Amino acid sequence: MLDNILPFVSKPGRYLGNEWNVVHKDWESTQVKVALCYPDIYELGMSNLGLQILYYIINGREDSLAERVYAPGLDAEEILKERGIPLFSLESKRPLRDFDIIGFTLQHELSYTNILNVLNLANIPLRSRNRDGKFPLIIAGGPSASNPEPLADFIDAFVLGDGEEVIEEIIETYKQRQENGLLKSLAKIPGVYVPSLYEVNYKEDGTIEQIQGKGDGTPEIIEKRVVDLETSHYPLAPLVPLIDISQNRLNLEIQRGCPHSCRFCQSQAVYGPCRVRSKKRLLEIAKDSFKSTGYDEVALTSLSSTDYPGIERLIDEFLTCFGKNHTSVSLPSLRPDRFSLALAIRIQQIRKTGLTFAPEAGSERLRRLIGKRISDEEFTSTISQAYNAGWRLVKLYFMIGLPGEKEDDIEAIIRLVKGPKNRHRNLNFNVTIAAFVPKPHTPFQWLPMENLAELRRKKDYLSRRLPAQVKGHTVESSFLEAVFSRGDRRLGMVLEKAWAMGCKFDQWKEHFRFDIWQEAFSRSSIDPDFYVYRERDSEEILPWSHLLYGRSRETLVKDRV
Repeated sequence: MLDNILPFVSKPGRYLGNEWNVVHKDWESTQVKVALCYPDIYELGMSNLGLQILYYIINGREDSLAERVYAPGLDAEEILKERGIPLFSLESKRPLRDFDIIGFTLQHELSYTNILNVLNLANIPLRSRNRDGKFPLIIAGGPSASNPEPLADFIDAFVLGDGEEVIEEIIETYKQRQENGLLKSLAKIPGVYVPSLYEVNYKEDGTIEQIQGKGDGTPEIIEKRVVDLETSHYPLAPLVPLIDISQNRLNLEIQRGCPHSCRFCQSQAVYGPCRVRSKKRLLEIAKDSFKSTGYDEVALTSLSSTDYPGIERLIDEFLTCFGKNHTSVSLPSLRPDRFSLALAIRIQQIRKTGLTFAPEAGSERLRRLIGKRISDEEFTSTISQAYNAGWRLVKLYFMIGLPGEKEDDIEAIIRLVKGPKNRHRNLNFNVTIAAFVPKPHTPFQWLPMENLAELRRKKDYLSRRLPAQVKGHTVESSFLEAVFSRGDRRLGMVLEKAWAMGCKFDQWKEHFRFDIWQEAFSRSSIDPDFYVYRERDSEEILPWSHLLYGRSRETLVKDRV
């Protein structure tokens, strides 16, 4: 099969499945076969830590195996279709239809058409109602499962929150399945949501009247799962790719969740509460992982790495233990108010890695409004410290269209970047501008998104005025993200139509076709503005009202202003 594919694709390394630390288990001797799918290209999927953790857990069981599949590149997809080859797993090259369970990770709403494309390439019916016991169970989890309703027609069960423990409970439930009883059994697992067991009723104005279970024992509220980070499983022999990927290094999660509660941030809800791994545990994981991979860089990852208690001491320990092997340490996520010259000196001791800061808004007033309490003085001081420590390139992230944003807040972004640039002429910035999307389970979930014309104007203005290289997703793709992050089950028909008309890889600028999406909405008689531009009453039943991600509706309402 590979002879029919590899000579004709641009990156054959994506499809080999023989990476360092790959697991090959005997197919016949394992009861439950799971295919883990990242619905985007290999280079992104192999950088995802969550999938590596599940791969490690499942293959650590005697009764199950896990293999991987990624969205094939367009050249490989064309060959699969031309030659009638169903999409297969990397490890055993078996068709996905042969697996018992297919698990998708939902990292972004713009990957949804790729999920349908993967199912189609595997010759698996797209909609759950058209699948029976002859087809794999389709489950999904990840950040976008916080509002799974637009995918309700296609996914059998969703996992809310942390997956380390629940995946083993799903496997045990699958082993004990009874005829026509599997979904009901899965719904009894805490943190598992089975959409087909719930009925959604709508009012005449299009809002939701009621979300209710169809039978006895179906929980009214499904609460996300939370694991003890210190004792949870962690891959000690992570997969090492044979081609370059987006994050080709050892990723070590030092903390999950965030101690801050920024009003715009959905990640705090998805990954919270804030939990840390002990320094002792982190060093144990790193020691085994370096031996099994040969990496010379470790990224100490979390939503806010500088908030890890004793981060400077932790870096000192890492450099003491691994620095003699020229292993460098990077911190992918930094807060300007937690950065120091001492920290800068530590992380560049072996090799100078990149620096990224996310002020989010240009003015102190707007930052306070969204809950990100960073002063202009702290930001300016941080940039100067980084410059004095030797950095000449810094990445910055800003949002436009935030609630309460005024024209002067846009000008404040320019002032915030120009100030350090004027003081340090050979200091350069890469600036990413993102449109604000009001996300579920945040205090801003009831608010509308700013209209496309204004977002486009602001982004174009900043691109012209900022003394930096400016990039970011198109505002049209952010609009679509807002539709699906805030939408309901009726969007399933739009998603299917858009996919059938050729939409896929929507997260990539070169493939995103907003005109096709507009046509799909029109053909489905659905107005996307209903989901994006309408301010919602705090008493309105939202598509995700039956899913609990930590903070209650009452708590979010209080924190809204």
